[in-house]
Amino acid sequence: MSENVTPHDGTAEALADKAAPAHHAKADARERERQERLARGDYDLFRDSLADFYELPDRDIFAKVEPFWRFTEMNKKSGYYLYRRTLLGPSANRVKVCDEVTGEVREMVMMAANNYLGLTTHPRVIEAGIKAYEKYGAGAGSVSLLAGTIDLHAELEQKLARFKGCEDAIVFPAGYSSNVGCVTALAREGDVIVNDILNHASIVDGSKLSGATIKVFPHQDVEALDKLLARLRRQDDVHGILVIVDGVFSMDGDIAPLPKLIPIVRKHGARLMIDEAHATGVIGQNGHGTPEHWGVEGQVDVVAGTLSKGLGGVGGFVASSRDVVNYLRFYARSYMFSTALPPAVSASLNTALDVIEDEPELRARLWKNINYMREKLLGMGWDLGDAETAIFPLIIGDDYKVKEMGRQLDKMGIYVNPVFYPAVARKLSRIRLSLMATHTQEDLDDTLTAIEKTGKVVGAI
Repeated sequence: MSENVTPHDGTAEALADKAAPAHHAKADARERERQERLARGDYDLFRDSLADFYELPDRDIFAKVEPFWRFTEMNKKSGYYLYRRTLLGPSANRVKVCDEVTGEVREMVMMAANNYLGLTTHPRVIEAGIKAYEKYGAGAGSVSLLAGTIDLHAELEQKLARFKGCEDAIVFPAGYSSNVGCVTALAREGDVIVNDILNHASIVDGSKLSGATIKVFPHQDVEALDKLLARLRRQDDVHGILVIVDGVFSMDGDIAPLPKLIPIVRKHGARLMIDEAHATGVIGQNGHGTPEHWGVEGQVDVVAGTLSKGLGGVGGFVASSRDVVNYLRFYARSYMFSTALPPAVSASLNTALDVIEDEPELRARLWKNINYMREKLLGMGWDLGDAETAIFPLIIGDDYKVKEMGRQLDKMGIYVNPVFYPAVARKLSRIRLSLMATHTQEDLDDTLTAIEKTGKVVGAI
């Protein structure tokens, strides 16, 4: 919005003030009606969402639990419950799935996993884990800061630091805990965290827990960020400022514009953090992620991410300068109070990083699949937003069509993720696909055929 305001007599504001009590009264009445409807079990499969059961005020803290149970059971009986479909084998291009409702076992094309390079089933990665299990046992035995660090952890941190072009790295037991731990360790009351509005939930949660003031800017809008940072720097009560963005945004598949962000953040004396969860192994000439993709390695203050997607394992990391990483080891509570990664996982991750370097053909196959899929989906008329990586959002914006299409794709043996509010905005519900290097041409074509058929049946294309 422009900072130039046209003079007026304030009539509009006066009318709005008078209308506000009536507006709020109607909104409160609608909310009471909604809560009463949900409490008595009057559900709408295509209108109600997870957000509707988040808060049902009652003297019993469990009051919201039973209505949500009934809602999920109704979804199961109607064929719209597409969660926790149990895999009976590895997360690969095709999977054996046991239907929780019917008990039926089916083969499906996996289009919902984040195993972008297929490393969960790579022979070298598996072998490394087996050998480590035999040598070190099942677990690390303690938190990393105390008695839980083994040589495999130190090796992994050194490899990640080199991979990300940083001085040092710290490894967490989960990607979620790496973001929460990093943000809460660095930011305090008096500081300001500035988030892209589409940042991952782990960043949002870490921001809330930190006690810092939280500001957001419109997605990828660097001009709005510039203006926001300028206003913040004019405030005497603002201490440090941490700007956080996803490298690749998880629901949209677009890439953060680091060449535009870095000079703006520097100009205002702030620090920049990126979450590389969906970028590591996928983008950049060598798969090193977003900074390499843009040619700005070493210019981002904090590089965080997960080890569960492109690297095919589990865990999270933060790479930065030596002094920042050293500080995080003592002040990131999700690191300090969590048992270290199991040795077998650590060994597999070390080997996964080697495989990314040794076998660039994996990334080449992934991008061949990405380019083929994008061309075909756009040719069908799908709205993919600004997606440019391995994540494909089929943006539909109608919850009924998304639910029905998800149900039909499931029946046709295509495993996808329907995504609704509050994971995305109310009018941007979608079917989300994730591609892997291990998808065959047959996998892609079977998926495209099913998507085109179901999309036409529900009226999405």
